[in-house]
Amino acid sequence: MGNIIFLILVLISFAGLYKIFEKAGLPAWKALIPVYNFWLVGGIINRPKWWGLIMIVPGVNLIMYGVYGFHLARAFKKRMNNDLIAAALMPYLYFAYLGFNKDIKFFGVSDIKSESSFIKNWADPIIFAVVAASIIRGFFFEAFTIPTSSLEKSLMVGDFLFVNKVCYGAKVPQTPMAFPFAHHTLPFTTGTQSYLEWLKLPYMRLPGYSKPKNGEIVVFNYPDGDTVTIGTQQYTSYYEMVRRFGYTNMNNPNFTVDLGGMSIKNGKKVGRPVDKREHYVKRCVGIAGDKLEIKDGELYINDKKQAMPEHAQHFYDVKVLNSLLQVDELFLDKHDIYVTEAYVKKSGDDTTIYSFNMPADVALQLQNTPGVLKVEKYIEPKGEYSSSIFPHNAKFPWNNDNFGPITLPKEGMTVSIDTNNLCIYEKMLNTYDNGIHQVTKSGAQVLYDGKPITSYTFKQDYYWMMGDNRHNSADSRSWGVVPFDHVVGRPVFVWFSMKDPKNNPISGTSILGSLTKNSKDGKFRWERFMCYVGEDGLVSWKIPVAIIVILIFGYNYWDKKRKAKSVTKK
Repeated sequence: MGNIIFLILVLISFAGLYKIFEKAGLPAWKALIPVYNFWLVGGIINRPKWWGLIMIVPGVNLIMYGVYGFHLARAFKKRMNNDLIAAALMPYLYFAYLGFNKDIKFFGVSDIKSESSFIKNWADPIIFAVVAASIIRGFFFEAFTIPTSSLEKSLMVGDFLFVNKVCYGAKVPQTPMAFPFAHHTLPFTTGTQSYLEWLKLPYMRLPGYSKPKNGEIVVFNYPDGDTVTIGTQQYTSYYEMVRRFGYTNMNNPNFTVDLGGMSIKNGKKVGRPVDKREHYVKRCVGIAGDKLEIKDGELYINDKKQAMPEHAQHFYDVKVLNSLLQVDELFLDKHDIYVTEAYVKKSGDDTTIYSFNMPADVALQLQNTPGVLKVEKYIEPKGEYSSSIFPHNAKFPWNNDNFGPITLPKEGMTVSIDTNNLCIYEKMLNTYDNGIHQVTKSGAQVLYDGKPITSYTFKQDYYWMMGDNRHNSADSRSWGVVPFDHVVGRPVFVWFSMKDPKNNPISGTSILGSLTKNSKDGKFRWERFMCYVGEDGLVSWKIPVAIIVILIFGYNYWDKKRKAKSVTKK
């Protein structure tokens, strides 16, 4: 319904432009040609004609409609504040008002002796800074922060990075009516939606120059996050809450859940379109068509064992002598083991067994530390069913360390569907692959929109995303595949990195005090500043960035000197 209303408003605005062109002495029929009409409006309002090209950008064109309305009102001498506000906020109807009201004449803007200082110095620059930033953010590069430790220590909690959206083809916003620079929630609020669903566009993406490959780190929209509850949206999805806790009344603002020791009011249950689902970042370990299996913590793709990522982490059981080794926050901080990922597993008078989440090299260091008796990687036994592991069905007794095999669907691939394997493909069929459909069981049959099916041909590619933090990552093992229409881009540049005091309570607290400390003792991870994200880890770009900055400042200094000399000679 919202799309129909918006289309009606656009048609009204074009009708208004038709009459405006007549009044301005332009061929009226040209007002009916999209984009070109606004190119010509630029001449009417004495603004750059290329502004019209911005009208092809969904979301940004909504801002530009208001800009054009504002300046057209001035061209028709409707320059009172109430007229300018109405023209900027309701441009579709205001175009018609200007065009069809016979008492309103076109004057142009040549009689405006000098541009308002507010418009010249503030309004226009701010608006076009927002427009430019929105285009860059939506279609080229977007800034992200790593919020969780799923890729620790490859990409770390507190890394600030830029994501390349061009590589896989930037997605056209499906909900273009949104507050600028906000994802799904308005700034300074905990649950106020930042977008309107009055206007919805179908899934479209621009051409890219690659597709996700095995081993690449990928940013994507969280598939399981199509439904969330406002209170817990930043921690988990609605489905995961149901799976973990079995709650059934989670659509109540006063309903409280205990999540990791935190009592949180759950709030209203809401659905989210694909482009407004939470951003996740994981490593793409399996691409469409791959056969994937995990055996005793080792990943196999197409029956070939895959090399473990350099900084991969696992939980290890660490047995220590209490009399020789004191394990406290200082000890954990020294080895960069997060206190939030370390706990006592078994305690005795003489020895204690700890569970530490850490990379293999740190495990080796601990093995050679006085007071440490044994370090052993924890592996979940084969056949031990975990209800938190996809497909959440006891017929498939899989867990983090022993999973599969499973073949990832590929566009054009046909698979057999029956009541036994439906739990693997159900979410793909009813939500991901081709819009919303009803998929149910009826006895020994699977019904797709009420019709029996025994096979299904997939419409898009699917990927398997896993964290390098293999025992502490909510990834495809928890919620299944990632459709290609959820893929956003690839991290390319870490420009800043600092520790989270919750994870590093010793070194990660002081900001000013850390300015003179190294990365191990202070909050800032200096070696991660200004680094390109390569296939084999971070590559420092500090020297090239420094050279570029020096050259820019040097050129500006030389240019000012040159212009000063030129003025002096005259």
